Amino acid sequence: MTSPLTGSQVPHPALDTVDLVDWSLENAEASGSALALEEGDTDPWALPQLKDTGQSWKELSVTGRVRWVVGGILKASGLLGNLYLFICSLDTLSSAFQLLGSKVAGDIFKDNQVLANPVAGLVIGVLVTVLVQSSSTSSSIVVSMVASKLLTIQASVPIIMGVNVGTSVTSTLVSLAQSGDMGEFRRAFGGSAVHGIFNWLTVLILLPLESAAAVLERLSALALGATSLQPGARAPDILKVLTQPITHLIIQLDTDLITGSATGNANSSLIKRWCGARAQMTKGNSSACGAAECFRRNGTSPEDKLPCHHLFVGTVLTDLAVGLILLAASLLMLCTCLVLIVKLLNSMLRSRVAQAVRTVINADFPFPFGWLSGYLAILVGAGLTFVVQSSSVFTAAVVPLMGVGVISMERAYPLFLGSNIGTTTTALLAALATPSNMLLSAVQVALIHFLFNLAGILLWYVVPALRLPIPVAKRFGDLTARYRWVAIAYLLLSFLLLPLAAFGLSLAGSTVLAAVGGPVAGLLLLVVLVNVLQCHRPTWLPRCLRSWAWLPHWLHSLEPWDGLVTHCCPCQACSAPHATTKKAHCYENPEVLASQHL
Repeated sequence: MTSPLTGSQVPHPALDTVDLVDWSLENAEASGSALALEEGDTDPWALPQLKDTGQSWKELSVTGRVRWVVGGILKASGLLGNLYLFICSLDTLSSAFQLLGSKVAGDIFKDNQVLANPVAGLVIGVLVTVLVQSSSTSSSIVVSMVASKLLTIQASVPIIMGVNVGTSVTSTLVSLAQSGDMGEFRRAFGGSAVHGIFNWLTVLILLPLESAAAVLERLSALALGATSLQPGARAPDILKVLTQPITHLIIQLDTDLITGSATGNANSSLIKRWCGARAQMTKGNSSACGAAECFRRNGTSPEDKLPCHHLFVGTVLTDLAVGLILLAASLLMLCTCLVLIVKLLNSMLRSRVAQAVRTVINADFPFPFGWLSGYLAILVGAGLTFVVQSSSVFTAAVVPLMGVGVISMERAYPLFLGSNIGTTTTALLAALATPSNMLLSAVQVALIHFLFNLAGILLWYVVPALRLPIPVAKRFGDLTARYRWVAIAYLLLSFLLLPLAAFGLSLAGSTVLAAVGGPVAGLLLLVVLVNVLQCHRPTWLPRCLRSWAWLPHWLHSLEPWDGLVTHCCPCQACSAPHATTKKAHCYENPEVLASQHL
């Protein structure tokens, strides 16, 4: 029996959940919700279409063709010039962090009781690499300590793992420059996160294994025992040869003092004041004195030393003050160059040539050899990193290309893995150039670094089903596209706050670290397991664990946190517009729609 209606109420047919969803989707299309279209009809991780907005070559007049050629040359020159300044700013940023943190890093490395704890060694490797912004510098400090018998090979293995993790912070910082566009930021931050996630997952597997069985240490010792090493020449540093004319005019640091800060041999300023001696110019003149005697005598005379030529050579400022100045200037230059590079790439990626380049980069070999494409990308990443002599520069150059849609996540992932291999081969060749008394220790540390990255590839790439960093990084990218502040939270938690907390607990002793860190790690693993089962096998869980709705809202949703962040920072870059987000949330949840009055 139908109940009577009052007023202007009109009876409507009963709507089940499917009808509500269909009705909501039709209204969503009518209202033109871009986010609902993006979430429902298109893959947000698909590379964007590169539309050719100009005329074809045949349609252009002679004047138009000349303008097109001149414009292309100017854009290419601007792109190369900004890329060069971008690399120089990365070098200056590394020098700034070394001025700010190298002595602190040396003090951290001196504490042998802390380094005996594998977790503390891992955290120290992360923090030191973040402080000095150079995995090569961190590795050289470890090599010097091992060669000086201040650090054992066993204690150096976790530190090398931490160095590998800390080097991914540079690409994460670079991705923040593309936070203005949601699609670009999703791809750029996801690309930077996949590098760090790969390193962290590898550490989670290999650190307990190394602590229990010393696998990497034994494998590196076997490899050394099977070869007869001869000291060789240092690998050519092509990138520094190109950037030194600019960076040496800004700042020069004494690398021996940076390495010596860990062994307690450096107490003076890291800023280099003297770059040679006049005795080197008259070394061949043996009429007055012997070459060694001249060098020794003239080297101790300040009037015979050759001063360096850079901005801070005669400054009265402390290393801390100079480091802060360089940090601010290099970050400003870094962001400016990156924004210009992105804009130039967006302007250049509108032609058929650009479309062809993107197709070639992301292409796969024909069946049945398609699986070889990823391994070729690993070799390319290793080769390019070896050429530029810096994994940070290579990954920082790939991230903007991912943001503008030139390189896909699936192709960037093996490139990053190859970059990890490339930086270890560079360290291995550099170790071969060390003095004979340090040769074995230096080469073994470099081999451990190489074997760590090789084991990571075997774990997380060889079997396609185990390429977990890709879906996890995409999840991070989707989350940061909706909540921009999550990128800052990830950066602070992964590379600063959590390592500092673990380091503080390690100072209290292994018992305290295990008592606090063990339950926290177990709880995190349980939450991850429950989330996976909720998505794929909810029937395996008790009814109360099939959703997190029974928890307070702030424990299972980022919306309350987003409201807090946007209240403190009411800018559009902190979060996506709330109205669109709520619409998409309603359209995607039939339970919410069923509870609403239509």
